[in-house]
Amino acid sequence: MPRRPEPDADAMRELAALFAHGPVAVLTGAGISTDSGIPDYRGTGAPPRTPMNIAEFMHDVAYRRRFWAGARIGFLRSAGVSPNAGHRALAHLEAAGRIEGVITQNVDDLHRRGGSRTVVELHGNGATIRCVACGRRRTRAEVLANFDQLNPGYAEEHADAALGPDGDARISDPSSVLVPECPDCGGVLRPAVVYFGETVPPEVFAAGETLVHDAGALLLAGTSLAVNTGMRLVHRAERRGIPIAVINRGPTAVDSRDSVRVRIEGGTSETLTDLAEMLS
Repeated sequence: MPRRPEPDADAMRELAALFAHGPVAVLTGAGISTDSGIPDYRGTGAPPRTPMNIAEFMHDVAYRRRFWAGARIGFLRSAGVSPNAGHRALAHLEAAGRIEGVITQNVDDLHRRGGSRTVVELHGNGATIRCVACGRRRTRAEVLANFDQLNPGYAEEHADAALGPDGDARISDPSSVLVPECPDCGGVLRPAVVYFGETVPPEVFAAGETLVHDAGALLLAGTSLAVNTGMRLVHRAERRGIPIAVINRGPTAVDSRDSVRVRIEGGTSETLTDLAEMLS
């Protein structure tokens, strides 16, 4: 594998200087998880994707069959996915008081597993499943164990299916799949995440706003800012007049804005690791 280029030294010094006036707020996207083996949604070479349609999920059992089949194979294939150096660097920066926590657009739970204590999950957490009828919550592992009871041998038979950017597999024919239901009330089970067409809970967005409000700068790491929720936090930072820094492979929606003081074209793992070392 070719060696990745080192981040520009001058840009790294500019980035480190943003921490001189107190803790920095951090907003992450799919790009921080690519080094953990999770495909990016929009980066260079990203695979095609069809966002989950929550209305179809709720009203079409065939859609739910496809979702749960993909979720089961994806869970099997992602057993080795773990936090990478970028996640660990942010946890180190939090422990050192350089950041107060992480705001993330990801649902992969890798920030918490990487050691971050304060994590605002704008779009929820895919490891949690809730019943839309009674509200009872369970872990994804519990629900997928029920899937295996309903569909013995299915996961092993389709273990080679390709993974998508959401971590779930792409299943061509799930017509034989039995869909797990809530064992308490028989209701529809769904991941506790915000899908396209849904809105971020106000209290969750408010928690992200608080981190931005209390920060001396905003660092965007591994996000193209294509989702409106992230841009709303950028607007909050701009209203406060705090500087913004960007670490990303490929263009972002804020590259030409005057508020961006530092723009580093590169991967989050190596850049955040270098940053943590500079600030330690």
